[in-house]
Amino acid sequence: MAESRWQAVAALVDPVRRALYDYVRRQDHPVTREEAADAQAISRNLTAFHLDKLVDADLLRARYESPADQPRGRGRTPKVYEPADDGLMLTVPPRQYALAGEILADAVAEDPTNAADSAQRHAFEHGRRIGQECLARTRSDPRGADDELTAAHAALADLGFEPRMDKATLTLGNCPFHALAIRQPDLICGLNVEFISGLLTGLSCDGLTVQLHPQRGACCVVIHPHPHPQRRPRRDHGDLGAFRGPPIRETW
Repeated sequence: MAESRWQAVAALVDPVRRALYDYVRRQDHPVTREEAADAQAISRNLTAFHLDKLVDADLLRARYESPADQPRGRGRTPKVYEPADDGLMLTVPPRQYALAGEILADAVAEDPTNAADSAQRHAFEHGRRIGQECLARTRSDPRGADDELTAAHAALADLGFEPRMDKATLTLGNCPFHALAIRQPDLICGLNVEFISGLLTGLSCDGLTVQLHPQRGACCVVIHPHPHPQRRPRRDHGDLGAFRGPPIRETW
């Protein structure tokens, strides 16, 4: 996930490629190589090279399609390009505001009178789905994780939590929901606990438990081995009081 974003940024470093990307994004129709080449006053071959690099970086999509206003002539159907749906967002350190927005939007739509509880349910389900996807990739990879802490570490690193192993405990050096957690710590930190609990469930990490442990300059969650995996609690929200007040906010 993070690696693909960096690849997209690298693809846009070239000014010609960036100009082509901007041009395709501004159009209200799929763009042919010839159209893009004429717009940027460069050769068709160079245009095709850069457009295909943008496709490789998941910034554009490509397919073969005849222009709607032109009858199809002889020869091969032209290749056309259009923007990928998601665009590009990169933050350092990593943030996941789009994920938080999706969870909160779904929660309000489902239960506007009790959005906080709904947000926790949706956070758990989003985490579980992502965990299942990570588990499926790991099982298809012969270098897959050998234990639960390793699997959790890999998944959390991919999401931008910057996990650190301290003996048998995972601490998280970065909060991907940082700005939101400062504004609404009760809501967002509770959501974060549920999200990571769901992630571990999706990863089948039944031997790990999630605990809310607020600390300065880090994510509010820590992960421990659980002595009774079959009874691992779904949530342990702990005390959110440490997040309240100006001293914490000024330190972050």
